[in-house]
Amino acid sequence: MTQTENDEQALREFRISVPQADIDSLRARLRDTRWPSPETVSDWSQGVPLAKAKALVERWAGDYDWRQFEAALNLHPQFLIEIDGLPIHFIHRKSPHPNALPLLITHGWPGTIAELSKVIWPLTHPENSGGSAGNAFDLVIPSLPGFGFSGKPTEPGWNVERIAKAWTVLMTTLGYKRWVAQGGDWGAVITTVLGKLKPEGLAGVHLNWQFVFPDPLPEHPSPEEKRAVDDLNVYTQDQGGYNHLQSTRPQTIGYSLADSPVGQATWILEKFQEWTDNQHSVEEVLSLNEILDVISLFWFTNSGASSARMYWENKAASFAGGIVDLPVAVTIFPKERPRLPESWIRKNYPNLIHFGRSASGGHFAAFEQPQSFVAELRQAFRPLR
Repeated sequence: MTQTENDEQALREFRISVPQADIDSLRARLRDTRWPSPETVSDWSQGVPLAKAKALVERWAGDYDWRQFEAALNLHPQFLIEIDGLPIHFIHRKSPHPNALPLLITHGWPGTIAELSKVIWPLTHPENSGGSAGNAFDLVIPSLPGFGFSGKPTEPGWNVERIAKAWTVLMTTLGYKRWVAQGGDWGAVITTVLGKLKPEGLAGVHLNWQFVFPDPLPEHPSPEEKRAVDDLNVYTQDQGGYNHLQSTRPQTIGYSLADSPVGQATWILEKFQEWTDNQHSVEEVLSLNEILDVISLFWFTNSGASSARMYWENKAASFAGGIVDLPVAVTIFPKERPRLPESWIRKNYPNLIHFGRSASGGHFAAFEQPQSFVAELRQAFRPLR
């Protein structure tokens, strides 16, 4: 990773360059994997099946080319900026159109900037993807603290409120007087906090995951409300083991993620399998190479433990995000969990400027369905231009 000083902007230009020794070391570790015994079921109910893990690792150790993805990311201007004592990495891709709307997009876990790589060009250069100059955005895509090429916090306290305030500093430093924000997963939490803080210049937000559960839950829920509660119960009781571990013992699980590339890979693969809009396999939606781009970014930056601490820092958070009266736009992707009632959304976002439903897609909306994601953002923010 190389950096160049840019005093005029108080930023450091950044370019990704993973040492070849790190790539060689990874392949050696993969070749020396000690595998567990196979699962005793014919599905994913015990976790990642052994055959799926071996297929992913075979690709990672063989045909997968990190340098190709590294070069693709390096096509975009990247910077480091120190905010509140921590280096924050971000992509800053400006549109060639002078009236482009500045847009801050925040990823989640196990997302990274890789999750958003497919939407950068169509959002900044809409004329090449069915849009017009009036749809253009300037993009700011930061890596969360402890994720990717951002710094790893050395003290507690980097919760979603602190991150939201850091993002405000970032947009101010870049000179943006009026801007909008978008997020999913932890990015949606941070964007919701931004919407509640209403920093000067923030004109509105878009969420593809909404935190609108009433507290307390209704005693006599409608069918749509019951479905949302059932979805949440499936998540907490069957799919939420990772959440419990990372919110209570991130350092302990971090040793496995830091020392075992297979451990890191399967920790992430399971979430892509469970949370994408697929019938049988995540490979219906994302290629193994795309999944490995995300996994490799975690591995080469040794950010398994530091990213897991996001859950520890925010373990008191709930799915009840409260009222946001700033202009809010939302998109419902059909395989998102939980799927939330429109009535809850409208109650929590009284200034709702867009309510969209995508025909397909799951938790990783920009990664799975980039065309739909881009179309929704264009429509969502049209009233704020």
